[in-house]
Amino acid sequence: MMRAKAKEAYSMGKPTGFLEYPRRPVPYRDPSDRIKDFKEIYTPADARALSIQGARCMDCGIPFCQSNNGCPIGNLIPEWNDLVYKGRWKDAYHQLSLTNNFPEFTGRTCPAPCEGACVLGITDPAVTIKNIENAIIDKAFERGWVSHARELPLSTKKVAIIGSGPCGLTAADQLNRAGHEVTVFERSDRIGGLLMYGIPNMKLEKELVERRVNMMTQAGIQFNCNQNIGSTPESLEQLNTYDAVLIAIGSTRARTLPVSGADANGIHLAMEFLSKNTKSYIETNLEDNAFISAKGKRVVVIGGGDTGADCIGTSIRHGCKSIVNLELLDRPPAGRVEGNPWPLWPKIFRLDYAHEEAEVSFGGDPREFAVITKEFLKDDSGQVTAIKTARIKWEKGENGFKMNEIPGSESLIEADLVFLALGFVGPENYLTQGLKVSHASNDLIDAAHGKFQTNISNIFSAGDCRRGQSLVVWAINEGRGAAKAIDQYLMGTTSLHAPVASSI
Repeated sequence: MMRAKAKEAYSMGKPTGFLEYPRRPVPYRDPSDRIKDFKEIYTPADARALSIQGARCMDCGIPFCQSNNGCPIGNLIPEWNDLVYKGRWKDAYHQLSLTNNFPEFTGRTCPAPCEGACVLGITDPAVTIKNIENAIIDKAFERGWVSHARELPLSTKKVAIIGSGPCGLTAADQLNRAGHEVTVFERSDRIGGLLMYGIPNMKLEKELVERRVNMMTQAGIQFNCNQNIGSTPESLEQLNTYDAVLIAIGSTRARTLPVSGADANGIHLAMEFLSKNTKSYIETNLEDNAFISAKGKRVVVIGGGDTGADCIGTSIRHGCKSIVNLELLDRPPAGRVEGNPWPLWPKIFRLDYAHEEAEVSFGGDPREFAVITKEFLKDDSGQVTAIKTARIKWEKGENGFKMNEIPGSESLIEADLVFLALGFVGPENYLTQGLKVSHASNDLIDAAHGKFQTNISNIFSAGDCRRGQSLVVWAINEGRGAAKAIDQYLMGTTSLHAPVASSI
């Protein structure tokens, strides 16, 4: 089915459900057990419990969970909440698959902006939307409902997609369903981009990624690994045989920390640490020692967010001696404050899975807020031994907030391993230079959301390389949008569905 159906008139099955039932999310495995392995942190979902959680959906007049502040792909959330409440799981899957190509990825890795915008969240804990979404797709695979078959006859058009992360995979799936011959090029040895190597196995088991890739291969999509398009003139020439090209290479240039001693041994980018660990885990269950081991080491992670948490969780599983996480910003408040009203994403203090594991392992939250790194100290062999830090205070000025170092607050943190989880600044540009594709002033690829077309008419761009570092759900938004734009370009018309164009 190529276009989302018009929304049916639903009356929620339990109008008073949000008054009767408390929020009960699907729990994680016990932290003292899960730190012993790299298996998923989640416990199996209970269908009856999720049915009750679906009853908490309020039948609100305007479902802000689907708004610009909520789900970027416009998931029909109230509809499938209601269907799960009624036990109509297959119908719920069909509603979910109208807008989301890979719910098992978003259901496990998305921070759920939909829940931040949930109307119930004004006064009570939000509906467990993410848990319900994940359970729907897991049941769909269990029952054999998932399909990637082409929905239109095979066209004569060929599309090359460079990059196999969530954006590239989404576009490939959509364009294949539309009948085009799709080839995906990936420079790594496995398909999936950040889904494969950027997200640790305990958050997204790689069998789930491989399951989707195998299904898409059977549906006619061709995947070519170890193909670094743009690295040689020959690699670029093969693109001339395609009618359209989509650049979906992500944002892989990591932000560094230009302070004295940053060249010391033992200082690594977070993605180097996480990628090598996952590759070794997949191939040998870490028996080849082809990874950066934190065992017995004093580990410091600089930078928060999901990547920082993943470095913490991975280090704990290795058996690190200690763990400290330095964050530049102040500790967030416990609840919403002025300037952060509903339905905006709540900027509040959260205890992620890895922080909980650190508390169990070392007796406390590893995070230290409002700390700046001033210098890395190293021994005569060049090995990092400590980090010189200082406390800072954020103050509001005429041009926004600025940080001021607190006099006399300098201290040393001993360290054997340091991981930099500071985010990403944009895509590597050797491919776009070879193709003569223009970049915007922010160094991202210049292509407007909704059109996704670069300065070269048959070359399109989407995902983090166009938008900047973002969420998996935004990658799906961009992949669906780019597929629609490419189909329109190739055929003059399109029946592909995509989220409403955004100025972002």
